[in-house]
Amino acid sequence: MSHLDRRDFLKLSGVATAATVAGGLSGCASTQAAVAGKGSAPVVGADRNIPLPKPGGDRVVIVGGGVSGLTIARYLLNEDPSLDVVLLERNATYQFCPISNLYLVGGIDLGYFARSYQEAAKNGGYIYVQATVTDADLESQVVYTDQGKVAYDWLVVAPGIDYNYGAIGVEDPAVMYRLRQEYPAGFMPGGEHIALRNKLAGFEGGVFVNTTPPGNYRCLPAPYERTCLIADYMKKHKLKGKVIHLDANPDITIKKEGFHAAFEELYGDYVEYVPSFQFDGVDVESKTVYSTFDKVQFDEASIYPRVRASRLLEVMNIARTDSPQKEADIDPFTYAVKGYDNVFATGDSRWMPYSKSANTANSEGHFVAQLIANRVKGRDTEWQSPHTICFSMVTYDPEESIMVDAEYDFEKGKGFHFANVKLEQDWNRSLGEGTIAWGEAILSDITGGAARG
Repeated sequence: MSHLDRRDFLKLSGVATAATVAGGLSGCASTQAAVAGKGSAPVVGADRNIPLPKPGGDRVVIVGGGVSGLTIARYLLNEDPSLDVVLLERNATYQFCPISNLYLVGGIDLGYFARSYQEAAKNGGYIYVQATVTDADLESQVVYTDQGKVAYDWLVVAPGIDYNYGAIGVEDPAVMYRLRQEYPAGFMPGGEHIALRNKLAGFEGGVFVNTTPPGNYRCLPAPYERTCLIADYMKKHKLKGKVIHLDANPDITIKKEGFHAAFEELYGDYVEYVPSFQFDGVDVESKTVYSTFDKVQFDEASIYPRVRASRLLEVMNIARTDSPQKEADIDPFTYAVKGYDNVFATGDSRWMPYSKSANTANSEGHFVAQLIANRVKGRDTEWQSPHTICFSMVTYDPEESIMVDAEYDFEKGKGFHFANVKLEQDWNRSLGEGTIAWGEAILSDITGGAARG
């Protein structure tokens, strides 16, 4: 692949278009924690209306300001400027997870991939309200938050993920919170990435355990990318230690030839890859991870439990009861919640087996924005496949990466699957530069802000 700058990547991925854009690594969507629901103690002030300007057209309320929510908020108004768009998000600052593994090893600073929701809303022309969504009455078309309630004509539910520690044998809340705080996964926004960076900066050697969960977890290649960069960090800093990568899957889930080659050729003395590790518990005191037949001791760790959709979906009674990940029960071609043609669930909330990644969410966000705008006008919209372009660094300073470019197809009786897959698994500098360009392009697309060099 030839040299890629940001402008070239925008052309490659189609990010600059309003219909179909690129897909890739993970985008940290914030999880709107459900703190009250039907039958629960009411949130103080929940029955008062959030003071908002009178809408000039149909009001679209978006729950969650991750890649999906930010994309839809911005591009709804591109599709139909008469709409009144309100984004409900509990955080004041947006944190972009793709390329965050580079932050962990000191390759970029936090400000590089953090953005202000106020600025994104100003750039996009919509209203941002800092509030935690607690429930929604889909019959009355009202969303409840800790700041009050807001009525809607159309609703988008995109609250991100939660972790399921029970799936790795951790049921005790005390142990769960110790894992969250002492050995964070680093796939949700906020302090997890800062804690991991500080953990690595203070690492003096020994065993660093990194894990990959089963299921459709957020950002398929990111755990393997993280192992590469931590190993590279150890190598560059001449630390005596290794990364033991415990994978619940039988093999590397994506770009496996490239990652296996990197583990063996670049980090043969630093990486031990363990597939089919069936997690059965973690002893925080002895720093031991257990499987059914084995145990691994560590000095430091990043424990990534199984991913599930936000618990808010269950509070709203729109989660699939047959799904181990509790994703929303939606029409796969329209994202509409079954029984409610004006309610949509997107991003990590969808059940379709698309990559839970930033560009996938970005591309489907463009589609859903178009679909909602068309529905407001009484028009149908033909389904469009999300697009997944995924760069993964295997070394830094200089950055060198591998990548995949894929779409999706649907076959009756077989369901959804990857289509038109293109792989580049020989790492090089051009793809490393493409990784940075990719991140900047998505950030610019969802926030309307300029890239930060």
